[in-house]
Amino acid sequence: MALADWINADESAKDMLSRVLLERPLLLLPPLHRVPLRVGNVVEIVGPSPSAKTEVLIQAAISSILPKEWGGVHYGGLERLVIYIDLDCRFDVHRIAQSLKHRISEIQESTFLNEELFQACMRRFSYIRCYNSYELLAVLKTLQTRLQKETELNGLAAHLLMIDSIGAFYWVDRASKSLPLDGNNRKTLSLQSVAQTVVNEIRQLIQGQPMLVLVTKATIMGMGPLASNMKRTGTKWIPQDNSKENLNRRLEQYVYQEYMPSVWQLFVTHRIFLTTSDSKLGDVPVHVSQWLIPPLQVSDRFVVRDAGISIVT
Repeated sequence: MALADWINADESAKDMLSRVLLERPLLLLPPLHRVPLRVGNVVEIVGPSPSAKTEVLIQAAISSILPKEWGGVHYGGLERLVIYIDLDCRFDVHRIAQSLKHRISEIQESTFLNEELFQACMRRFSYIRCYNSYELLAVLKTLQTRLQKETELNGLAAHLLMIDSIGAFYWVDRASKSLPLDGNNRKTLSLQSVAQTVVNEIRQLIQGQPMLVLVTKATIMGMGPLASNMKRTGTKWIPQDNSKENLNRRLEQYVYQEYMPSVWQLFVTHRIFLTTSDSKLGDVPVHVSQWLIPPLQVSDRFVVRDAGISIVT
């Protein structure tokens, strides 16, 4: 019986081909273009505020919800569903609508907006707002059913799961070391238990419906080696070596400090750090990206405009 089970195929050739084609590397826009990302990857976009983290999510979402072709015009999109979970509660849906309109107009090379195309794209974008970890866990536990309904309604599978500001409830959960859940004293909500449950739910979700997971995370100020290398002068904190080059190097070491529980850190497969430089291109600030996982020696400079993100050479 065991031998027969071993001989029997787990999947047909058709299923295997569909899986391989689905799991091929994704062609993402800057600054995520340096690394071949696949469904099942968990990409953490980390940086101070503001550093265009949410904007990167928006542009990736637009590339997913746009069709490959519409009315004889090539848009180069994936025509797939996007689930956007907002934990920071500052996301403006009008921003993605504005960027989508600009992207469509730029591709069409016309100021005329195809309203039918715009509405079709926006229907593929599902926005969810959570105000605490209880709501986040509830959303993740019911997301599989929600995705099945969305797929049946639109005839399309989800492609991206986005979580904006994964550390938004960090301090609240850290302080809540023994809060009872639903009056059951045997179960408690803590930072570690929340992180473990989030990881378990996302892992189960992407196993059932393969997606690329993009997560933003803000850096926490006051952590890392920089604080110990500063000396107090009057009411100001001044670095011992205040040369711009040295300060930038030490600042990079400082902002990379991790604060999420280890179970989350081990779950992340890729990490990219974003920051805003002092330079501008016209009146637009220039941002800098650096891959931490995998570590790449090259960094990219990019700008964000209404029509999208572009690399600065």
